[in-house]
Amino acid sequence: MKTILSLIVLTALVAGCGNNKKNIPFDGEFFRTKVSKVDGQRDVFMVSVRDVSRSIDGAIEAGRHAGNAYCVETYGSSKIDWSVGPDTPAEELVIEDDTIVFQGVCPQL
Repeated sequence: MKTILSLIVLTALVAGCGNNKKNIPFDGEFFRTKVSKVDGQRDVFMVSVRDVSRSIDGAIEAGRHAGNAYCVETYGSSKIDWSVGPDTPAEELVIEDDTIVFQGVCPQL
């Protein structure tokens, strides 16, 4: 009986490890992202991505993913009008303290 209970607990723990949506690698690296509203407006947001030096391409895609997730959760659509975002040329992006910041708007449908 103890063995069966132990197996059930172990299976539940292992299954829970793979369900963390924030544990997604981009370009083989994990990035910490934070999405915040701008001036209290739900549709206007900023995404900051830390540890950009690990991979600029990975950081850009992590920022795109975070923005898409925010707009889908908030408005049900992944459409974003970026003022500074993943499609901005890399040489034009500002990286400060190993962090990149994107800003966008979720168009209201």
